Order: sequence, then C-alpha cells, then structure tokens
Amino acid sequence: MALNARRARQLQEAVAPLLLQGEQVQLTSLAGVGSVSVRKQALTAAVVGVLSAGTVMATVTPRPLYIVLTDQRVLFFDGNRGGKPGKLVLNLPRPYVSAGGSKKAFLGLQYVTHLSVAGQEKGLKVTFPVQHRGDGPRFASALPVTR
Repeated sequence: MALNARRARQLQEAVAPLLLQGEQVQLTSLAGVGSVSVRKQALTAAVVGVLSAGTVMATVTPRPLYIVLTDQRVLFFDGNRGGKPGKLVLNLPRPYVSAGGSKKAFLGLQYVTHLSVAGQEKGLKVTFPVQHRGDGPRFASALPVTR
C-alpha cells in the first residue's frame, strides 16, 4: 500500500526544493531504518518490566524514515513528526548504494533489505512494515545487488 495522498503530497513538498536539475522521483515509502539487536530489545523490555513492576511492556524499533528514491539519489526524511515528513536526515548518491539480503520477515508481514554504501563499513537495515511491504521489493530491485 502506497503512502496516503496527504503524506505523499507532504513528502513531495519536502523533497521538491532538494531535487537537482532533471532529477525524477521514482518511489516514495515509509520504513524502519537501522538495526536494533535482540540483546538491546531484551534489555529494554527487562528494565521497563522491572521499573513498572510488570505493568508496562516496551519494545525498541528501528527509526521510522520516509524514503524517496530518485533516479540519482536515495533520500531519507525523519518520520517521527506525528506522521508528517520531517527534515532530511540522510542523502545517499544512488551509484554508491546497493541492496542485498532482501526477504520477507516476521511471518511475511514485513519486507527487509540491507543497504550497503560504498566506502562505509556498516550497512543499513531497511524494514518495510506491513502497510508498505509491497514497496520493499520495488525499492530493492531498483538498486544493484550487493556483492
């Protein structure tokens, strides 16, 4: 499912002044970006459980970011502003980005891909949630495969 019309318009308004001459938007979506280790999730749940005497559950999730894939770049905008796209947080030249390890995850409800950036040791894990999982394969297939 694509972004709703209002979010898509807000994202287009955020990206428009940043587009280079002739640059074209090819895909917009929302995904969780970053890696959260199982250890960190378990530790957070345990600490919150102890502090709340078991009355509150907590989970740690990757940061929600809006993704704009253009013919020249991959742009990431803050997705923590009450749903409205926030400031640009990451701008990657498309020739330096590749995708690998793409697969359905969490009972097929999510789609996960791992981005590699040339010259960077650590990659980015991009998790498309259930409502945007259809964008995952389109996003991953638009980038070269990580070798």
